[in-house]
Amino acid sequence: MKKDELFESMRPARALAVMALPTIASQLIVLVYNLADTWFIGRTNNPYMIGASSLVLTLYLASVALANVFGVGGGSLMARLMGEKRTDEARRVVSYSVATAALAALAFSLLVLAFMDPLLRLLGASENTYAYGRQYLLAAVVIGGVPTVLSMSMPMLLRNAGYSKEAGLGVGLGGILNVFLDPLFMFVLLPKGYEVLGAAVATMLSNVASLVYFILAFRRVRDTTPLTLPTRIVRIGRAHARSLYSVGVPAAISIFLFDLVTIVLNRLIVSYGDIPLAAMGIVLKLERIPLNIGLGVCLGMVPLVAYNYAAGNIARMNRFFSLARVAILGISCACVVLFRCFARPLLGAFIADAETVSLGAHFLQGRCYAMPLMLIGYHIVNFMNAVGKGEVSFLMAVVRHLVLIIPILFLMNRLFGMDGLVWAQLVADLLNVAIAYGLYRKISRDIADA
Repeated sequence: MKKDELFESMRPARALAVMALPTIASQLIVLVYNLADTWFIGRTNNPYMIGASSLVLTLYLASVALANVFGVGGGSLMARLMGEKRTDEARRVVSYSVATAALAALAFSLLVLAFMDPLLRLLGASENTYAYGRQYLLAAVVIGGVPTVLSMSMPMLLRNAGYSKEAGLGVGLGGILNVFLDPLFMFVLLPKGYEVLGAAVATMLSNVASLVYFILAFRRVRDTTPLTLPTRIVRIGRAHARSLYSVGVPAAISIFLFDLVTIVLNRLIVSYGDIPLAAMGIVLKLERIPLNIGLGVCLGMVPLVAYNYAAGNIARMNRFFSLARVAILGISCACVVLFRCFARPLLGAFIADAETVSLGAHFLQGRCYAMPLMLIGYHIVNFMNAVGKGEVSFLMAVVRHLVLIIPILFLMNRLFGMDGLVWAQLVADLLNVAIAYGLYRKISRDIADA
C-alpha cells in the first residue's frame, strides 16, 4: 500500500482504522505494563510502595511532556510538509526533532538528579514513601531519561509518516518486555524492600529495547520517507521552528499541567492518609484504560487530519474528525458501565488490603462519569495540534487545568471533603467541553472560509 493512498484516497473509515488500530494496540500494551508495575507492587500488600509509585509518576510523565514537544510538534509539522510535497524540509524537521529531544532529555535527567530531595518533598512524599520514590526516580528518570524520551517521540514521528503499525510494534515491544522483566527484578534479582526499584529498572530497560527498535525502523525506511537519524543537530528555518514549537510546547505544557493536577490531587488526598493516596493511585491507573484507547484513536487521526488540511481537502479532514469522535464516545461510555459494575473486583486485582479496595471502588465509581467528557476534550486538542493551532490547544490546556480543575478541586475539597475530590473532575470537564467545543466551532469555520 502506498502511503499517498492512505492519506488521499482510501475510504476514511478504513484509513482511520489502519492508523488507529495499531496505535490503540500499542497504547493498550503501554497500559498493561503501567498497570503491571502497580499490580506487581501491589503483590507486596504495601500501600506505601503503591503511594510512592503514584507520587513519582508525575516526574516520569514529565518525560512524556518532553517527548511531546518533538514528537507531536515535529510529527504534525512533518505531516503537513508531506501534504504540501516538501519532503526535503520534512526530513530536516525529523532530524532536528530527534537530536534536540535527546539533548532535552539529558538536561532533564541531570536536573532531577540535582534536585531529587526537594522534588520528592514537593510531590508530597512522607517518611513512609520517600525512600521508595527515590528508588524509582534514580532508575526510571535519571538513568533512563534519554531512552524514555526517544522511545516516546520517535514512534510519534513514525506514525505521522504513515507507519502506524511499525510505531505500534516498537511501543508494544517495550511494554511486553516490561511485563516479563517486572517480576524478575522485583522478586528474583533484587532483595526484599527494593520492589519499587525493580519496577523502575524493568521500565528503563524496556525503553532501551524500544529505542533500539526505533533506530532500526528509521534506518529501514530512510530512503523512502522523511524519517532520518541525525548525525548532528541541523538547523531549521525560523518559520518551521515556530510551527514545531507552537504545537509541541503546548502539547508538552498540557502534560505538565496534567502532572500539576495530579500533584494537587495527591497533596489534597494525602491529607486524609496514605491509604486514600494508594487507592487513588490505583484508580488513576485504571482510568488509563479508556484514556489510552481514546488516545490511540486521536493519535491515529492526527496525521490524516494534518495531511488533508495541508492538501486543502477539508471535507476529508472533517470526515476523519467525525469518525474519531464517534469511536471515542463509544469507548468511553462502555468503560463507564465497566467501572460502575466491576469497581471492587478491579481494585481487588491490584491489592488485597480491604480499606484500600473499598476507598478505591468508591473513587472509581464517582470519577468514571467524567470519562466521555475528558476524551472529547482530548479529541478537540488533537485536532488543533493537527491543523497547527498550537496556541488554541495551549489555551485549552490552561483553561482546563489552571482555570477549572485545580480551583474546583480546592473548592470541592473544602465544601465536601474527600468526596468533593472524587466529583471535581466531572464538574470541571462539563465546563471544559462547553468551552472546547466553542473554540472548535470557531476554528472549523475559519478553515472552511479560508
